[in-house]
Amino acid sequence: MILVTGASGLVGSHLIQQLVAQKKQVRALYHNSPPSLEEFGEAVEWFKADILDVVTLEEAMQNITQVYHCAAIVSFNPSQKKQIHHTNIQGTANVVNACLQNNIDKLVFVSSVAALGRIREDKPIDETMNWTEETSNSEYGKSKYLAEMEVWRGIGEGLNAVIVNPVIILGAGDWHKGSTEIFKTAYNEFPWFTEGTTGFVDAQDVAKAMILLMNSNISAERFILSAETISYKNIFTLIANAFHKKPPHKKVTPFLASIVWRWEAIKGKFTGIAPLLTKETAKTAQTKASFDNNKLKEFLPQFQYTASVDTVNRICKELTKKYQL
Repeated sequence: MILVTGASGLVGSHLIQQLVAQKKQVRALYHNSPPSLEEFGEAVEWFKADILDVVTLEEAMQNITQVYHCAAIVSFNPSQKKQIHHTNIQGTANVVNACLQNNIDKLVFVSSVAALGRIREDKPIDETMNWTEETSNSEYGKSKYLAEMEVWRGIGEGLNAVIVNPVIILGAGDWHKGSTEIFKTAYNEFPWFTEGTTGFVDAQDVAKAMILLMNSNISAERFILSAETISYKNIFTLIANAFHKKPPHKKVTPFLASIVWRWEAIKGKFTGIAPLLTKETAKTAQTKASFDNNKLKEFLPQFQYTASVDTVNRICKELTKKYQL
C-alpha cells in the first residue's frame, strides 16, 4: 500500500493517476474534500487526515510501505508566514517521524528549488546549493529548506528517503490558484511581461521521476526537476499562442513592479484579498535564474523530459475542455 499526502494538489493528483495506471494500491490523504471520485475510480482509498495531527497521521500509516509526501502550503504572501512554516516544517517532521515509527520502506519528499536559493544569476543552480538570506527572498523557500532538514534528520536516523526539488510545475489543475493560474492569466491576455527567467517542468514528468526514484536503489539524494529554463515572456507567449490569444507586449520594469506590489499590499489590507503580486514574487520575476538538471539524468539515464511547448499545448487543450473555453 502506497501513501500519498497532498493528494488533491497538482503533484499529488498527477502522481495518483500514474500509480493507479500501474495498478498500485493507493491511500490518498486529503485535508478538506477529496477530488471527484470519477477521476480516479475505486482504486484509491481516500483518507481524511491533517499532517499536523499526529494521531490521524499514525492511523493513515498503517500497512503502508511507501510514502510520497506532497502536502504543503505554497504561498508567497507574507501574511501567511506562520501557517506556511507550521504546515511545511512541522507537518514534514510529523511525516518523517511516522515513517520511522512504522518502518516504511521509502519516502519521496517533494521540496522546491526555492529551498536551494533561487535568487542567483552568477551561475546555474544545482543540488549542492542551499537556502540563505542572501540568495532567497521568500518565507516559502525558507520553510521548504527547513522541511528538508527534517527529512535529512530522518535519513540520519535510518530513513530511506529521496528529495525532489521541482521548478515551476505546469499542469491542468485549478486555474484559479497555484502555478496553473498563469494559464488563466495568459488566456485573459494579460499584457505585461518581465525578462526574468526560471525553470519549468511538466507535472506528469514530476510524477514519473518520483515513481522512478521510489522504485530505485537511490537514497539520501536530492534532485532538481527542470525540463528547461525559459523566460517568463516566452512561457506566457507559448500559452497565449496555444489559446489563440494575444501574447504579452508590455515590459515590466523593476520600478514599475515595486509600485505595483506596494499598491497590492495596501489594497490587500483593506479588502482582505491576497495580493496578486508581493515584494517576493516581484523580485523573483525579475531574476534571471537557471537550473542544472544533469544530476537526475546521471542517476536515471532512461528518463526524458517533455518539451515545454508540448506540455503547454497539452495543458491548454485540457483546460479548454475542463472550463469549456
